[in-house]
Amino acid sequence: METLSWDDLRVLLAVHRAGSLLGAGKALGLSTSTIARRLDALEAAAGRQLVYRSQSGTELKPEALRMVQLAEGLEHGLDALRRDQTVLAGTLRVSVPDGMAPTLTRSLLAFCQEYPAVDLELIGENRMADVAAREADIGVRLTRSTSNVLVEKHLANFRFALFASADYVRRHLSTRRLGKGEAAAHPFVGLDERWKALPHEKWMRALGATRFAFRSSSMDAIEEAVRYGVGLAAFLEKDPRSAGLIRIETETDGPSQSFYLVYHRDLRKQPHVRAAVASIEAYMRAHR
Repeated sequence: METLSWDDLRVLLAVHRAGSLLGAGKALGLSTSTIARRLDALEAAAGRQLVYRSQSGTELKPEALRMVQLAEGLEHGLDALRRDQTVLAGTLRVSVPDGMAPTLTRSLLAFCQEYPAVDLELIGENRMADVAAREADIGVRLTRSTSNVLVEKHLANFRFALFASADYVRRHLSTRRLGKGEAAAHPFVGLDERWKALPHEKWMRALGATRFAFRSSSMDAIEEAVRYGVGLAAFLEKDPRSAGLIRIETETDGPSQSFYLVYHRDLRKQPHVRAAVASIEAYMRAHR
């Protein structure tokens, strides 16, 4: 196999993401013919066909998928290098659980004012970004890290509680209390089945919830459903999303959730990273 070119690898990555030569060209600002030539060059260097092309799109062969993984690693590394080279400017990428995105946004407002030349990219996602591989500069997680290249700090413990809309309470729970054995009579709103093992999901079922009228992987969608009166849902007590909702008393308290902040050891002396970490920590201390 000849030496691979990053320019050709990023074309392969774009084809993989777009599913077609045309889509890859639009993403990279290149013509379809240029995309095709780059793929030809990559296949010549690899000594084999990597992409099956048809009228309906493209399909990558197993060898090409391994190259896609390599390209993604290079992409993350190059992005991290660019961020390191612009200490007080550029982009700072922060990965947080989807449900914590509003809270983390508020915690970083002071940072945005202090470092106006730094563009903040806050990624609310259900997966855990690989901070050790520099997919993100800072990560907030629900579990402890096992990587020895990461600095980890305990941020806070927040408790879950049950909430409903004012209209739902008026129609179905005028006492604002969910008594023992009453949960089965109410519809609930929660995360999709992939997350049923999370403590607050298990707690709702332990209260007696039997019907989830609405499920989603998005906390924003869950909030909207609750505000619309679809049913009851568990939110963190300090979650800005619960503002305007009615807290429902329950027989047992909601579970407590720990949050941890991690960042790469190589970034310990970067002023913008230290400032962002300090801003997050200060906000969390003030709102525990």
